[in-house]
Amino acid sequence: MDKRRLGSSALEVSVVGLGSNNFGGRIDFEATSRVVHRAIEIGINLIDTADSYGNKGGSEEWLGQVLGEKRKQIVLATKFGLPMDGELVGASRRYVMQAVEASLKRLRTDWIDLYQLHRPDPQTPIEETLRALDDLVRQGKVRFIGCSNLSAQQVAEAQATARRHGLAQLVSCQDEYSLLVRDVERELVPTAKRLGLGLLPYFPLASGLLTGKYKRGAALPPGSRLSKNARHAQRFANERNWHIVGELEAFAARRGHTLLELAFSWLLRDEVVASVIAGATSPQQVEQNVRAAGWKLSAEDLAEIDRITLDT
Repeated sequence: MDKRRLGSSALEVSVVGLGSNNFGGRIDFEATSRVVHRAIEIGINLIDTADSYGNKGGSEEWLGQVLGEKRKQIVLATKFGLPMDGELVGASRRYVMQAVEASLKRLRTDWIDLYQLHRPDPQTPIEETLRALDDLVRQGKVRFIGCSNLSAQQVAEAQATARRHGLAQLVSCQDEYSLLVRDVERELVPTAKRLGLGLLPYFPLASGLLTGKYKRGAALPPGSRLSKNARHAQRFANERNWHIVGELEAFAARRGHTLLELAFSWLLRDEVVASVIAGATSPQQVEQNVRAAGWKLSAEDLAEIDRITLDT
């Protein structure tokens, strides 16, 4: 599989990454093991998780057990900052130091390749968070740092603060990005390019709507994400999105491709996207995601996609 450099870091990551939010929650340990092992077999080297995934710690715990000796083959990314057990939460120095030790223990590793602030913490100055993360980099517990769900302004402020004080700088930012949700193009994408950060899109398939398995007017497939999450179903399965999905599916079919292939390949059209983070509940889904990343879209294709997705 193709690899890209993650921002200004020394990390080379597969253009399709494995998201781990299903581990410890939607799928059991055996299924998690099958998904992870298949991902590694077919060339995925970026696995992204968070301390809060899998009912607060389950995803990291299972990943640690599954990876074993294969840990050295993986760029392992995790996040901190969402509520966990106990009173501490956020991005204070005290919390960061507690959170990293807990993640290292659950992941059964001595280091984290990419440690990411999961969301902004309005109660903690960003300098305090960055100084804590810088200490972790100096200690060798963390190789590189990134962020998730920060606005373009917050990312720029964090990077300026790190540079001003000689601290470890962000190398990546995660945010929602798909053919149906293109908000990041207004500010975050230009900011990431200007600052040399890699972008890691999550929800690239819009909670499954861009897989092609959902059909307008039909019942949601049993066990699917949208069938189990009313909030996501209300957000994604609306008239605007159904119309766009229908046009995109026809667009792809006319060119001999699938909607899934379009969803991945369109995101990877821009080199600022280092890897597309996609979850999976089976080895077959992992294989489909990897195969979907190879379509090289022409300028005419991209213009037509803009017409479909931006003019609706």
